[in-house]
Amino acid sequence: MTDASASAAHRAFLDLLHAQRVWDVELPAFDPAAAPPAPLPLFHIWFAEAVAAGQAEPHTMTLATVDGEGFPDVRTLMLHDADERGWHFATHATSAKGRELAARPHAALGFYWPAQGRQVRVRGPVTVCSPAESSADLHARSTGALASALVGRQSEVLGSTGELDRASDAAWQRAREEPEAEVASWTRYVVEPREVEFFQGDARRRHVRLRYRREAGAGSGAGSAAWERELLWP
Repeated sequence: MTDASASAAHRAFLDLLHAQRVWDVELPAFDPAAAPPAPLPLFHIWFAEAVAAGQAEPHTMTLATVDGEGFPDVRTLMLHDADERGWHFATHATSAKGRELAARPHAALGFYWPAQGRQVRVRGPVTVCSPAESSADLHARSTGALASALVGRQSEVLGSTGELDRASDAAWQRAREEPEAEVASWTRYVVEPREVEFFQGDARRRHVRLRYRREAGAGSGAGSAAWERELLWP
């Protein structure tokens, strides 16, 4: 590609980028003074409202971790639960994120629901659930999810797509024949919140940001009442 064509391609990209708009819908109001004393009930309310608003895949979230050299890493995955313990997800302990969490057991989560101009951010230490919980998590999912877990080798270098096809076909067959098959590396994790922020977008850019912070010496658990609430400048 010549310099001229590269410049034209970049200009076309910028034109397309700058033509995009956000929140071309009527955004809901959010009164932080009426928010509950703990973040978990508000998360449940906002999640239900995102579903009702037609938000696509509201159960997906970004997970940020840090590798052994201190470099951040991020990916998108599914929420498996949000309860008194915290926000749950699962993956292979042998995956990149599994190894990163083993070395540095802290993480941040991000939910973005553009249908309502809302974000939720969660930060805190990560704990590993019991093998029984991890097994139950695996077998509560679909046949396809079990097949994917049986393939394993997540984050390893793949030699070819044909190699993946063969491994996937074999895993699908086993998942159908052995729906209770175990995957030793499958692990359920919980992010125990220390901070949870709720962001409500505003068309006039007067966004509302409400942050919950756990008070010093408070116990663990998303539902504890020992939270400090504070507003943040947008």
